[in-house]
Amino acid sequence: MSAAPGRPLRVAILISGRGSNMVSLIEAAAAPDFPVEIVLVLSNRPEAGGLDRARQAGLPARALDHRAYGSRAAFDAALDAALRAAQVDLVCLAGFMRILTDGFVEAWAGRMINIHPSLLPLFRGTHTHEQALAAGVRLHGCTVHYVVPELDAGPIIAQAAVPVLPGDDADALAGRILVQEHRLYPAALRLIAEGKVRLDGGRVVFSDGTKGAEGALLSL
Repeated sequence: MSAAPGRPLRVAILISGRGSNMVSLIEAAAAPDFPVEIVLVLSNRPEAGGLDRARQAGLPARALDHRAYGSRAAFDAALDAALRAAQVDLVCLAGFMRILTDGFVEAWAGRMINIHPSLLPLFRGTHTHEQALAAGVRLHGCTVHYVVPELDAGPIIAQAAVPVLPGDDADALAGRILVQEHRLYPAALRLIAEGKVRLDGGRVVFSDGTKGAEGALLSL
């Protein structure tokens, strides 16, 4: 997917909390040469701090409180309707703490990405920094990937790595990785918007013809 000729890629960002990765995308999209327009910010939590940050940036921001819906499918249907009403091309999950139904994910297949705080396929799910420390790995990091029904298993677009240092605890490691997240997510979004990556048979293909994570961005 890339921006249509003559217009930027229309992007929605989904958040559940403070939205620090959302802010990195907003700041990137403010650059004149960044081919993305953020047209909507949605949260499943009305109290999410990121909603105010989005409004301060002049963006449409609203909450769809998941507690107001009788089922996960009903919430996802409302979410889908809001995205389609805004004519969204691509959805960016940025700390959106909801497991989406298979039907929703399939409806947005190839048009929804996520950033995860580990070097996938290692350490899926939550508490990734604690998992990494317990495993004794020497490198840890973050991954931008397409969203598929299986949790944290979608095709990898880009990754960034940091060394695990002696004496690291989960907070110290998380802080260094967050810096990389804020660099990586806008870079991956730019690749998509400029048509430099596409999906082919469940793998990410880069404009130079390479496939898979070996073509991803790596930074230390």
